[in-house]
Amino acid sequence: MDNKPDIQHRLAKWIAQSGHCSRRAAERLISKAQVEVNGNPAKHTDLVSQADNIRINGATLTAAPALSYLLYHKPVGMDCNNRPDDPASLYQLLKTFPIRLFAVGRLDKDSSGLMLLTNDGALCQRLLHPDYHYSKRYVVNTDKPVTPEFISQMAAGVSWQLGNNHYQSRPCQVSGTGPGQFDIILTQGLHRQIRYMCKALGYRVTTLTRIAMGNIGLGDLAVGHYRELSLIERNALSQQTHLQSI
Repeated sequence: MDNKPDIQHRLAKWIAQSGHCSRRAAERLISKAQVEVNGNPAKHTDLVSQADNIRINGATLTAAPALSYLLYHKPVGMDCNNRPDDPASLYQLLKTFPIRLFAVGRLDKDSSGLMLLTNDGALCQRLLHPDYHYSKRYVVNTDKPVTPEFISQMAAGVSWQLGNNHYQSRPCQVSGTGPGQFDIILTQGLHRQIRYMCKALGYRVTTLTRIAMGNIGLGDLAVGHYRELSLIERNALSQQTHLQSI
């Protein structure tokens, strides 16, 4: 992260951006009096910069690493939880990197496709915030042929019930791409949304692959592989989230 000495941030945010731990974990450390700022017990309201000396359990917090952006092709069977004791967890990949990265959003265990791994918390927040309507594109195969009526209903928005909770999808772009296949672009991220939308209309998803997030496409990246985003892709990502917030 390109922090400047004269730019101050809330202490928990600064600790999280350094890669030491998540923001929530940093808040717990502060609450437990395990953090000092310039030799004094830290407060949640402290504003800090590179000019400050921050110690956690007696160890000096090092400067934040450079921002990193990886495009990853998640395989079916990988769970996007962060459990060290789960061999199917995304954690097993993340722990192999020299800096702390996290996934932007989730894909359910039965789905595959594009995931963004980064340590840019500000960008992550913009991408996930519902006000940005950031688009995500999927290719979906179903257990029976899709019909014009199905495509129209999916595009108009679908409602479903889970327990006492009612959900409604936003209108979206949907097009048939094969006898039992369609392409869909969503601007929201409800839990297992596409699967529940299909189920509400009498269809079952057999395979689901995310092929794009905004202008960033999966391309021919092999399953289980990752690559750095190009500078052009990074700029496009930041520009799109900025424009969508206006």
